[in-house]
Amino acid sequence: MTELPRSAGVLLACSSLPSPYGIGSFGEAARAWLRFLRDAGQKYWQILPLGVTGWGDSPYQSFSAFAISPYYIDLDALVAEGLLSPDECDLPWGRSPAKVDYAALYRRRKTVLRKAFERSAESEERAAFYRENADWLDDYALFMALKERHRGLSWTAWEDGARLRDGAALSRFRSRNKRLVEYYRFEQFLAFRQWRALKAEAAALGVSIIGDMPIYVALDSADVWSAPALFELDEQLAPLRVAGCPPDPFSATGQLWGNPLYRWDRHKESGFAWWIRRLSMSFSLFDVLRIDHFRGLESYYAIAAGETDARNGVWVKGPGTAFIDALRGAFGSPPVIAEDLGYLSEELRALLAYSAFPGMKVLQFAFDSRESGDYMPWNYEKNSVVYTGTHDNTTSAAWFTEARACDAERARLFFGISRPAEGHWAFIRAALSAVSSLAVIPFQDYLGLGAAARMNTPSRLGGNWQWRCPPHAASPELACRIRALAEVYGRLP
Repeated sequence: MTELPRSAGVLLACSSLPSPYGIGSFGEAARAWLRFLRDAGQKYWQILPLGVTGWGDSPYQSFSAFAISPYYIDLDALVAEGLLSPDECDLPWGRSPAKVDYAALYRRRKTVLRKAFERSAESEERAAFYRENADWLDDYALFMALKERHRGLSWTAWEDGARLRDGAALSRFRSRNKRLVEYYRFEQFLAFRQWRALKAEAAALGVSIIGDMPIYVALDSADVWSAPALFELDEQLAPLRVAGCPPDPFSATGQLWGNPLYRWDRHKESGFAWWIRRLSMSFSLFDVLRIDHFRGLESYYAIAAGETDARNGVWVKGPGTAFIDALRGAFGSPPVIAEDLGYLSEELRALLAYSAFPGMKVLQFAFDSRESGDYMPWNYEKNSVVYTGTHDNTTSAAWFTEARACDAERARLFFGISRPAEGHWAFIRAALSAVSSLAVIPFQDYLGLGAAARMNTPSRLGGNWQWRCPPHAASPELACRIRALAEVYGRLP
């Protein structure tokens, strides 16, 4: 990709934006956030995946690699269009405005959106969206309708006709459930229309958006159900091996993610056609794309299905340079950030260099004596993106209380601070002053928030992806302070 300009950005999930409807949306709060970023001298807004959340409410376990979660649809816009009334949106969306209540959203959001669907009128814009996205949208809408009729069960538990995609069985289902299938297409029409309007507003304000693409897809997804030949499945379409990562100093049993692995030989035979479609969609939605778990393209960790943890997996060679060549053939110099965190083998370093994509540096790792990679700032290269922490880390303020005493002391010596209360600003200054072209700071760090504001704790079930930003946190005073820091460290747009 063309080298990123020296600049700064903020990491904040769309779900964390304030709104009265239980979760952040593409509405006024998002537009206000974009204006805050402009005023704060920030070039980039980095988000988490926008997909329809499935198991564990994780945006990295989505029902589709292409669809956008309907939870992000701005209900106020539908009221303005006359498709909903304010009273119909005034529902109990959760127990606390500080946390996303996914159970409440699951119970109520679809009911509200279906009222808008029943009152909507056909339009050429809508028909054009359906035509232009038919290659993924038709399978997705059918999958979601089938899933609803099966009371949310994974497609692997459906009867053979639906599970094995028998043509006659699917045809009968479509004819009997035409409106339900149409509803799921309508959801995507709304979500894409609103997101693209928001992205256009960001561009007008000089803010670019960094999207996030999980490398793997969920087993319970339209992607695996509609194209099982592209994944490591047996004759009954059950996974043969699944994804994860091996034991390390942070986890004695490793991480068992459970995603089905790709049949990379078949992807390569097709010229990586499925990936080109997926990336083409992502590049239409975002200005820059972060590819999660980039190291899986060099080598991936494969665990036999049925294992209870990740200790007995093996490393398998990934598609490597052939994948990079396919991207270049399709997109030239694609705007990609490679999430290359974890064990940095020489082979991974070579693939990253071959791709010319900027890798990631995480300052919290620099002071962790268990971390095998060297994340000290003097080792950074210009073509990289530095973070104080990511969505998988605790906040920088909390790090000083959660880290081992020797690691916290090492950080205090490096930063030249005596009080932990100064720590998050020290982390921020170190990231902004680094040689890395781009510095991205989680908004929780700018707010100096503690562990309760952590977005995700890997391998922990429940309690993740819930943090929401206080309504008035993005203040003019904070924008001025952030802008001053961006200016002094040469990162203004």
